[in-house]
Amino acid sequence: MDKNEFEGKWKIIKDQSKIWWSLITDADLKQVEEADIKFFEYVTILKLKYGYDRQVAKNEVSRRVTEYETQLQAVIAARP
Repeated sequence: MDKNEFEGKWKIIKDQSKIWWSLITDADLKQVEEADIKFFEYVTILKLKYGYDRQVAKNEVSRRVTEYETQLQAVIAARP
């Protein structure tokens, strides 16, 4: 995931962040929201709170967004 894709999916990421990562707080999300480059700020928070290196943090965000979207598509497909 790159910064442009992150920006495009920010609402999903923001809404799911506290579910995906229990150490993420509203203050963290506000800090990301106000950052010039949200992706950089978000990855930095994951590095600080979880000890991820930059690439692992990027991969985790991408993995979780992909899983979320896949689950959402399955729910939509299951509707009559």
